[in-house]
Amino acid sequence: MTDSPTTMPLPVLHDAATREDLEDWGPLEEAIGPEMSTSGIILWKNEEEQETGIWVCTAGPSHWTLETNEFVHILSGSMTVTADGDGAEPVKLVAGDTILFPVGWSGTWEIHETLRKLYVIF
Repeated sequence: MTDSPTTMPLPVLHDAATREDLEDWGPLEEAIGPEMSTSGIILWKNEEEQETGIWVCTAGPSHWTLETNEFVHILSGSMTVTADGDGAEPVKLVAGDTILFPVGWSGTWEIHETLRKLYVIF
């Protein structure tokens, strides 16, 4: 006897770059300057805290120490990321750019204007 495949709907986010029905996620905890506001939509999440979705954040500086890997694709806005203490040059990211932050990465994100990104945390 074989199991028949389970049919389930595929998670889809239409119009990720322009949709406006985002949830208010409150102030950014990682902000190191003026308050920064966040919003977004989670497309998928599992019990291991892996997730993917849309994240939007207003301008300002923030500091991050990542406990997971994060894949980011910028939809709009821009930011400059600077790793802590490794002598690496700052990297400016704009709409259309993609970056992978590995687990353990730490540094600053200077968001220049409201940023919208697709993200995958794994």
